[in-house]
Amino acid sequence: MIFNSIHFLVFFMVVTILFFQLKQQKLRVWLLLLSSCYFYMTFVPLYILILFFTIIIDYVAGIYIHNSAGHKRKMLLVVSIVANVGILVFYKYFNFLLGSFEPLIEYLVPHYQLPYIDIILPIGLSFHTFQAMSYTIEVYRGNQKPERNFVVYALYVMYYPQLVAGPIERPQNMLPQFHEYRKYNWDNIKEGISRMLWGFFKKVVIADRVSIAVDHCFYNHENLSSVTLLIGAMLYSIQIYCDFSGYSDIAIGASKVMGINLMENFNQPYISKSVSEFWTRWHISLSTWFRDYLYIPLGGNRKGEAKRKRNVFIVFLLSGLWHGANWTFVIWGAIHGVLVTIMPHKPNIGKLNKYAASAFLIVANFIVVTFCWVFFRAANIGEAIDYIWGIVTMKSGGLNAGLNGVELVVSVFFILVMMLREYKWQKHFIQKDSSFWVYLSLMVIVCYFFGVFDENQFIYFQF
Repeated sequence: MIFNSIHFLVFFMVVTILFFQLKQQKLRVWLLLLSSCYFYMTFVPLYILILFFTIIIDYVAGIYIHNSAGHKRKMLLVVSIVANVGILVFYKYFNFLLGSFEPLIEYLVPHYQLPYIDIILPIGLSFHTFQAMSYTIEVYRGNQKPERNFVVYALYVMYYPQLVAGPIERPQNMLPQFHEYRKYNWDNIKEGISRMLWGFFKKVVIADRVSIAVDHCFYNHENLSSVTLLIGAMLYSIQIYCDFSGYSDIAIGASKVMGINLMENFNQPYISKSVSEFWTRWHISLSTWFRDYLYIPLGGNRKGEAKRKRNVFIVFLLSGLWHGANWTFVIWGAIHGVLVTIMPHKPNIGKLNKYAASAFLIVANFIVVTFCWVFFRAANIGEAIDYIWGIVTMKSGGLNAGLNGVELVVSVFFILVMMLREYKWQKHFIQKDSSFWVYLSLMVIVCYFFGVFDENQFIYFQF
């Protein structure tokens, strides 16, 4: 089940109505858990067994970690982490790792048939693996008491709004909310529905429409002009932002309707003035996860500048690999790691006035990030290099971005609307009921008449 489908809209309404009809928190938790199981099983039903395998391990590990001390305590944490990472590696990276060694194996053992496995990657595996790991790590550190209620803990891992593509939540934020009875609150409902509508707008009106141009440019990059390729790359920057942040908006909004708060995952990333600032604004739940559970344990910035840069590079390298089993993601992460280590967080460009300097840095950083996204989008490293080479060599030719003139103008118009709304939005706009109903009607009309309803999956579902 995907958010941009009639199936989800019916599901959401039924679950939300039943949620407020139930007067006991225990029943509400059961409702949300069973609903979340159904939500996940609409993809590949059998894969829910993988989730419950790790849920049982981490639930038991959390209790025993809390009750143990010394070496035994650490070993229990290791068992939990190995179980989670082991499943992630098997399903997501087994064929990738095997393929990476294929030339060497072919050289040593000619004509040997490698044992590739024909499996479908479980939806959102990286997200719920990291969320589950954060629980046992926080229990080990003493920052979180073990959850004794198995149903509540299972819901923490399975909670349907953010199950598939985040935000990656911490137990300190989610577990207390699942124990607290939430009364019907009209302000929460208005805010939640408004946020969901904005997410739908970004997904179906912008992301899925510009994806037509992006696909055209990447599939035909050898035959297109440099201007067209540059536009295609820039549109992909917009597509991936609207697609991923749109999912987060819908997830945060759907949860807010029930009075359950999820963390913000984006904060206007494309107004960043440096790559390091970009990563404080993009996919915040993942960035802070790597900071707290990898960068700081590696030593952070406590052991000198050289080791700080090493730690930063390791984090970005693994962040790239987290995104997918392809060398393009590794290169993408490595490039960001290098840029963050060599570029200042707040660049100084000399004598330009404050506003001109800010505008220059924002545009320059957007271009840098856009070129990095080419590796993220390309099918392989060769295609990424060819695409970038096609831009920098200034190939001549007309504009052929896969959208006609009207569609391109409409797309640009809605992108500008999105930018203005994201950067100038005032929350009080929806506090009045009359404003809320106007906003709701307007967004439904825009999504209906200008949206692309192919039920395209969200980009980050593959991770």
